[in-house]
Formats: sequence, C-alpha cells, structure tokens
Amino acid sequence: MALDFLIQLLVNGFIIGLLYGVVAMAFVLIYKSSLVVNFAQGEFLLIGAWACWWLLAKFSLPFYLAFIFTLVFMTIFGILIQLIILRPLIGEPIISIIMVTIGLSIFFQALMNWMFGVFVEPFPKIFSTESVNLLGLEVQTVYIMSGLISLLIMISFAIFFKKSRLGLAMRATAFDQQAAQSLGVSVKQVFSAAWGISAIVSAVAGIVFGIVNGISSGIAFMGIKVFPAVILGGLDSVLGAILGGLVIGLLEHFAHYLDVQYLNVGNMIRIAPFYVLLIILMIKPYGFFGTKDIERV
Repeated sequence: MALDFLIQLLVNGFIIGLLYGVVAMAFVLIYKSSLVVNFAQGEFLLIGAWACWWLLAKFSLPFYLAFIFTLVFMTIFGILIQLIILRPLIGEPIISIIMVTIGLSIFFQALMNWMFGVFVEPFPKIFSTESVNLLGLEVQTVYIMSGLISLLIMISFAIFFKKSRLGLAMRATAFDQQAAQSLGVSVKQVFSAAWGISAIVSAVAGIVFGIVNGISSGIAFMGIKVFPAVILGGLDSVLGAILGGLVIGLLEHFAHYLDVQYLNVGNMIRIAPFYVLLIILMIKPYGFFGTKDIERV
C-alpha cells in the first residue's frame, strides 16, 4: 500500500515537474535575453488563470476559446510590460530593474485581490472525467493535459530557438547583446518577444494550477516555488530549467511521502525545495548547467 502511494506521488511529481520546468524556462528566457530576474513571474501565472476563469465564468465560452483568448491577452500584456515599464530602465543598474519587478509583483497581486477577491474560486468544470486509469494508477485528467502541453511547449521551444529567425536572434542576444546589435539584431524587439513568450508560458501553467486547486493568490507563490528549479539547473540554461523542474517536482512529492509515512512534520512538500536550494547554493552557486562568470581585475 505504501509503495502504491509512493508510485502515485512520483507520477504526479513527474507531471508537475514538467510544468515547473516550463515556468522555469520562462525565468531563464527573460534572464538570458536581458539579465533580469523577473520576480513578478508568479503574478503572470495568477493573471493568466484569472483571465481564463473570467472568460469561462462570465461569458460561458468553450474552454479552447477562452484558452486561446487568454494566451493572446497575455502576449500583449507581457509585451506592454516590457515596453511601458521596463524599456525606459535599459542602461540602469540591474538591481533597479529587479526592484521594479518586485514592485510589479506586489501591485499585480493586490490588483487581482481587489478585482476578484481573496477567496478561492473553483475553476468551471473542463473535463467530463476527472481522472483516468494509467497503468493501474488514477491520474487526474488535468495532470495528463498539463504533461502533454508541457512537452509540446518544450519541443516548440527547441524548434523555435534552432529554426526560427527570432529564435536565432534571441540566442545571439543572450550570448552578447552588443555583438548581436552590430549584426542588425533589434535587441529591443528581442526583449519584447522574451517577455511576451514568458507571459504565454506562465499563463498556461497558471491555468493548469487553477484547474487543479482553484484560483487564489496562492498561485502566485508558484513563481517563487519554481525558483529552486531555476537555480538547480542554472539561471541561463534552458535544459537546466527543464531538468531542475523535474528534480524539484519529484523531490517535493518524495518529501511529502516521507512526511506522511514517517516524519509527520507537516508541509514538507512546500519547504523541501528550499532546503535543496540552500544546499545547491553552497555547493554549486551557478547550478549544474549555469555559466560561471570569471572576472579578472
């Protein structure tokens, strides 16, 4: 019985880890293009979830239409944030830009609470069957959907960065902004694209979390919860973000198993990733795939 419970948790952890990896990729995408850590990433999840819920609950749209409209809205939203708020800060110290993202986080969370309230709102029913039997395990339908979407996003990212013109421009900008600009790459357009894509990916994750647990300000905490995955993989590594997300997803569910079966500490599923974060920072400050910065004076 305990073994079945462990396997069930690890399967859920793997699927959630894929979603963590997707959100971590959004962190990395912005950092690689602009060297900014977006501490408002969790609020992007929250805004995307509320936008989709609003379209479903108030206008009774089919889920696929609400989903598409939400992604379009979040694309425009992410680009406008970069154009209106962050572009004027180009050339300013990085710490100033980071503080602005923290301010955006506080502002958007307060705005969402004011607009939609502080209580958990259940997502309208999306699937006719709540769970399916997968090799003898009961897995929620939304988890399977999130796993498939996460894999699709990861494959799309790989093709986008290797084949598309914009993807190549983003890779060049991440490597050296000045060199990319001298070769005709519009760094400003790359920044806008990075924030737009990051907002889309965050919205997808926010919608999935909202379907599973309902929508509340707690979704915004996922932005911070994913941060250990980003540090584990390395702030500038897309592959590291994916692997870090998987490791953190499996780790927190394994910690939950140990807590329920043996430790009885409570809430280990929330705090285990941050213990790992502390250990990683002490052993490998740049993560497993991060680039080491060597400065010579």
